[in-house]
Amino acid sequence: MSHFGSLASLRQVETRSISPENFDGSRGGGGRATEGTGARAARDLGQGWKVSPSVAIKPGETFTLADIDQAGKITHIWITTHRDHWRELILRAYWDGAAEPAIEVPYGDFFCSGWGVFDQVSSAMVAANPNGGFNSYWPMPFRKSALLTLENTTDAELIVYYQVTYEVGGDVDGTGYLHAQWRRSNPLPDRTTHVLVDGVEGSGHYVGTYLAWGVNSPGWWGEGEIKFFLDDDEEFPTICGTGTEDYFGGAWNFDVPGQGYAAFSTPYLGMPQVIRPDGLYRSQQRFGMYRWHVPDPIHFSTGLRKVDIQALGWHSGWRYLPLHDDIASTAWFYLDRPSTNRPPAPTFDAMEINDGSGHPPAGNA
Repeated sequence: MSHFGSLASLRQVETRSISPENFDGSRGGGGRATEGTGARAARDLGQGWKVSPSVAIKPGETFTLADIDQAGKITHIWITTHRDHWRELILRAYWDGAAEPAIEVPYGDFFCSGWGVFDQVSSAMVAANPNGGFNSYWPMPFRKSALLTLENTTDAELIVYYQVTYEVGGDVDGTGYLHAQWRRSNPLPDRTTHVLVDGVEGSGHYVGTYLAWGVNSPGWWGEGEIKFFLDDDEEFPTICGTGTEDYFGGAWNFDVPGQGYAAFSTPYLGMPQVIRPDGLYRSQQRFGMYRWHVPDPIHFSTGLRKVDIQALGWHSGWRYLPLHDDIASTAWFYLDRPSTNRPPAPTFDAMEINDGSGHPPAGNA
């Protein structure tokens, strides 16, 4: 989805930006704050000197990141908070006044960082930069309005810095609404597949997958196929992959001889995260993988019936071994309507990750 070809074209649009320094994105509305999280640091300098660079989100609060009441398109989101909270915040987006969100995803997973550990992501659509600077370049058009929120599911106050850049005045007719859905199988039940999308009706195209995959057994874990059931597909899919590492652009177990699993990040696909056991509490291997169908979107006319992936290893006698891994998926697609069938909302317990860094109770031998 390169914009280089049209970059020199003059367009009748205006750029706006919402941040803690300009909560409504109004023209000339930035840098006016006299109160905020930076007020004490700016007390010798005054208005215009980084008085309100961030927000404090109270326990259980849903904070409005952006509320836009005209047609437009979000072109970039930058946001950061401490890594401890990457699976404790829920990002939501509502288009054109819809009562249900089109995007409802844990904060970290939306930015390909579901395990609460930083690793560089250098892709065209999502960039995660040191040390937790998250960027989204997914185009998010809307015809009437846009509402972006962030829910704090913890019992602590969290500090968040953010900037939402968008344009108004352009033609958004004929564009789809961006949707993103999160699901987790923890663990995956025996002889079942992990479902990424289920029962979406309408016309659109599937554009992206992120998996936070936690391995719960020894051996190779990525022999399973990903399948796309489109339109009238019932029993069998139209698109069927050949293996997990193949779908994410790798091959042969992501194994470089002498190195083992090799992390990589390219514009449209990658496995930027390989979390290895440390010999103590972090006993399981964990991976983060993304695949952007941007040059090759998967189009559907009447519905995206299902997208699922198998979890397979190897049994004795060259037999496939169904696995019971911890798999969390985020799926992105554009649709001709602002809301659709979606899974239950993430909860604190459903999102929780155990990174193994905890200590046993005092007095235990």
